[in-house]
Amino acid sequence: MLGVPLLITREGEIVAMAYKHTNSKGVTYYLNSKLVTLRGGKQQTIYYFSKDERPEASDLPSGMSVNENPRNGFLTVKRG
Repeated sequence: MLGVPLLITREGEIVAMAYKHTNSKGVTYYLNSKLVTLRGGKQQTIYYFSKDERPEASDLPSGMSVNENPRNGFLTVKRG
């Protein structure tokens, strides 16, 4: 996981520091990333939000911003 800041606990455990965002409804979401293979064989990193912290935790990449849907509070990551 490149670009993910790490936190080392007192027990020596390494934990990834996930980007978290609280939407307008007060729900906190954590950003995760996953490397997927597209049909043409090209690999691409996808970003998604979850309500719990996961091992796929990711920091917000540079040049990306979080967008919130005003109707339902869903979060997405987009360029710019």
